[in-house]
Amino acid sequence: MAAPELVWFRNDLRCRDQAALAIAREQGPVVAVYCFCPEQLVLHGVGGNRVAFLLRCLAALRGELDALGIPLRILETGHFSAVPSALLALARRIGARRLWFNDEYPLNEKRRDDAVEDAFVAAGLAVERLSDTVIRAPGSVLTRQHTPYTVFTPFRRRWLEGIRPEDLAPRALPKRQQRPDIDSDPIPRLPAGFDGGSAATLWPGGEAPALERLQRFADDDLETYAQTRDFPALEGTSTLSPWLAVGAVSPRQCVHVALEKNEGRLDGGSPGAATWITEIIWREFYRHVVAAFPHVSRGHAFRREYDMVAWRSDADQLEAWRQGRTGYPLVDAGMRQLASMGWMHNRLRMVVAMFLSKNLLLDWRLGEAHFMAELVDGDFASNNGGWQWSASTGTDAAPYFRVFNPVTQSRRFDPEGHFIRRYVPELAGLEGSKVHAPWQARGKSLEYPPPIVDAAASRRRAIEAFRNLGS
Repeated sequence: MAAPELVWFRNDLRCRDQAALAIAREQGPVVAVYCFCPEQLVLHGVGGNRVAFLLRCLAALRGELDALGIPLRILETGHFSAVPSALLALARRIGARRLWFNDEYPLNEKRRDDAVEDAFVAAGLAVERLSDTVIRAPGSVLTRQHTPYTVFTPFRRRWLEGIRPEDLAPRALPKRQQRPDIDSDPIPRLPAGFDGGSAATLWPGGEAPALERLQRFADDDLETYAQTRDFPALEGTSTLSPWLAVGAVSPRQCVHVALEKNEGRLDGGSPGAATWITEIIWREFYRHVVAAFPHVSRGHAFRREYDMVAWRSDADQLEAWRQGRTGYPLVDAGMRQLASMGWMHNRLRMVVAMFLSKNLLLDWRLGEAHFMAELVDGDFASNNGGWQWSASTGTDAAPYFRVFNPVTQSRRFDPEGHFIRRYVPELAGLEGSKVHAPWQARGKSLEYPPPIVDAAASRRRAIEAFRNLGS
């Protein structure tokens, strides 16, 4: 066999529309590699739901690669710091011509990738770095002053203005090759300390179930997405976020399917398709932010002045929030959905995040960490961006005086209480609108806590905390 091309998989666990794999395969035979770094995952606060799902997707990827005659080697390296030497040793062992990979943008990942490139170049081996976890790479969508955007709406406008047809065309499945005399490695077991609690049947691994779910969403729910996406009792969203997080499906594949349903239009046309494409662009925006402003990867507020917010410390209230025992039904339903599914509806992510950071005035980073520990779709850029938006500390954030009222949100987005009753069964016996404010139900004996804070008073407290910065 000719000297192989070495393709390093990361959060791009698919064979279709995978730039590094597709282009490397055009050059010759390929050997694939994945570096499993469980100790680094611990340092990043990634939980068992996400790791178990990743391993299921890795197993599915091995099957897809085997069908193409491509062996998958797995290097268990512990920390990112061990990745450069491990990859270089493998490249030398198989006589690889060069290393291919798709860039990632959080700070630790970028430093890891730079260290890998430096090690290979020093050893006289070539490295090809591509952009494939986003449709438009960071640095390609800039203001007229050639600076990164910090507000979404003009970013979206420029993103759409600069898009080219070739940016939106998914790459085909690579051609099968004659299998080299290299075995694929077994998939690692879920490491000790990780609890993969969410059922595998909820989130099957691999690109096949991802593409099936994508097509089903496009056929059945995309048209009404703009009207139904905010109502958690409805199946109005794609639920593709876990597969997007590990790259078992690409953002380009998602947009391509939406374009097919919207007569080739990225904007306008079907409100559902256009709105969903906008959500994909939001995902891109947060990756551009992470790439351009590395301080957000260091635990800082994007708007550095908000590092000075006088956050409260209240372990009991934090635990009540985590357990879904705040006394506010929609908040509690959202948190219990997270605990049972490893996933939460996007509207509820905003509701529970604003409740923690505003009504409880607890540091948003506590909530960000809890989400990463529980979410099957845990993704640093999207999680950090969403939490900072809700806490009013980030790019394009909600102004600090915007505080969702949890009862108003409940009445608006779960008007019949169907979602609440599903996840807060203690309230199943309450009729009609009483389910939104159960403390007002007279003559009912409920095994449900009273509100841990007063919504109006806690809102005023939050506004004062932000207003008093620097005074």
